[in-house]
Amino acid sequence: MTTVTTQQETRPSAATKPVRWAADAVAAMREGARLRLDYSARSLWSVDRMIEDIRRESAPYAAVELVLRGFGAYAGEVIARQTGGEWWSAGGDHWVRTPDGRLWDPIDEARRCYQGDGSLRLLCRDASQGGTGQV
Repeated sequence: MTTVTTQQETRPSAATKPVRWAADAVAAMREGARLRLDYSARSLWSVDRMIEDIRRESAPYAAVELVLRGFGAYAGEVIARQTGGEWWSAGGDHWVRTPDGRLWDPIDEARRCYQGDGSLRLLCRDASQGGTGQV
């Protein structure tokens, strides 16, 4: 008997929430902004630009907090897929651990992007190419 296992079934439980937040962000961008996010490192250029556009509109942080969480989770999922990493969580916080043992905090990086001091694209590049850990 052959057993087929889906990607979701093999993911650690720490991935449940951020994977859902990322999928929600993908759906919202497809429907609202007509922007197609495909979980590629290249797509993070678009996410960085979207965060910059939101920042320029001076939206209050409370109004965009969940959007930023979704964008950060999306970037974390891109990092996990690019590097073979996995989601970790503790105390309500979520990180991606890359195979080399480093921890990355893409959700906090999305917040830094909104403050004008971060880049999800560069975080992914560093995580994929051996930069400095972010936690």
